[in-house]
Amino acid sequence: MKFALLTVTYGGLFYKGSALSLEQQIHKAKDLGFDGLAIETKRPVASPLDLSKSDRERVKKIAGDQGIVLCAVESLSNFAGQNMEERENNLAMMRMVLELAKDLGIELVKIFAAWPGIINDEEEVATYAPFERGNYYKRSSPAELRCWNRCVAGIREVADMAADMNLVLALQNHAPVLSKGYEDALCMMQEVDRKNVKLCIDVPLFYERQSDEYIHEAIEKCGSYLVHTHYGAWNFSKNEKGEIVQEPAPSSGNVVNYAAFIEELHNIGYNGYLTSEYCLPVYKHHQLAGIEEIDYATRISLQYMKQLVHHTLLA
Repeated sequence: MKFALLTVTYGGLFYKGSALSLEQQIHKAKDLGFDGLAIETKRPVASPLDLSKSDRERVKKIAGDQGIVLCAVESLSNFAGQNMEERENNLAMMRMVLELAKDLGIELVKIFAAWPGIINDEEEVATYAPFERGNYYKRSSPAELRCWNRCVAGIREVADMAADMNLVLALQNHAPVLSKGYEDALCMMQEVDRKNVKLCIDVPLFYERQSDEYIHEAIEKCGSYLVHTHYGAWNFSKNEKGEIVQEPAPSSGNVVNYAAFIEELHNIGYNGYLTSEYCLPVYKHHQLAGIEEIDYATRISLQYMKQLVHHTLLA
């Protein structure tokens, strides 16, 4: 298993300070001890609108020179739009995202079925637009079924574009539309029915369902399709003994069962990336903190996750 940094971490959205450029983030990834960089296609860091052909060639060269693998392009796709113009705009954006991946020599593009969006021009720190995480039980109102089927149709269309470029899509188990856990993501991937559509399964998005048994079930059912995953860098600290420990995840109040998750990944021979992200506001003493707090959290969480992988290999 390898480790990657997701560029949203240093996107200037959730801390006091400016964003780091793609070039700077390549160096940051190396300095922190990552193997790769996953690129989120969002301003101000890496929107396809802003990266010229020469920019893309330069980024590839810098990454190669630094020994950092550009391992994934991560889109902010939303296939659930009610209006046809929204859906067509999303398809146009996704074509640009796929072209960016192709130009950067990246074979994997992460997608959302739906995405609420980020508000970053009204407050000092960015916030997520309101969205519903969904429940475990299945709902089947006509409106919800229409939304689900719009997502399936849109992903199929983008998957066909991606196939022409020899690219793989990874559907993330992220709300809205997809409910908490792994079940909806797996079901939608199967309904899309395209060979180049796989899964990105994140254990923090299991929320309170963190038992060993549930995680085993998730990887048993999704493992053959699993090509990408993330972990959150925002809930780690050091105790009085200097040991790195987990704190409850802010989204659920539960401690994320990374130990069971890593063990299950090891059992299926997962050889993809574990991708670190910090995509929540970072506060210290109830004040918006600077980039140094992002550095600290990212560094200790990477150390914690590497220790888990090491212990799993020794077991």
